[in-house]
Amino acid sequence: MSHFDEKTQIVSSKTEWGLWYQTIDEVFIEINLPPGTKGKDVACKLTATDIQVAVQDQVYIEGKWFSNVVSEDCVWTVEDRKLLRIICQKSVRDPGKGWKSLTKDKYQADVWTMTEMEKKLTLERFQRENPGFDFSGAEVTGNFADGGPKLPER
Repeated sequence: MSHFDEKTQIVSSKTEWGLWYQTIDEVFIEINLPPGTKGKDVACKLTATDIQVAVQDQVYIEGKWFSNVVSEDCVWTVEDRKLLRIICQKSVRDPGKGWKSLTKDKYQADVWTMTEMEKKLTLERFQRENPGFDFSGAEVTGNFADGGPKLPER
């Protein structure tokens, strides 16, 4: 099930451990931790192709990223001793590509969430391509099941 934050306009995909969401350039992961967790309790291995997150020997996430990330630009923090936040930059080989799941085999966004994520990413791309325009009231429509709306051919 997804979650939409009106204030930030973040569309996230909920999981048993927390949630994940994305922008054109980055993937964000929030893991709910046992209260009192310290940074030294966290083992976070983030490579270009794989993710492994364990806290006090309990594995939360393990697998291959949906698409590659720039491992040297990944960061993680423990906030308020109860939340692990991970931010990773998507690989430049797939610019602007929306991820359908966090890893290749797990944490897939449901259809509604993926559609909303694709709408947000499409709007983000339009804003980047047209920096002088105000898209604050824009609404994106279209069929996102096949990768999003298509521009008419010239």
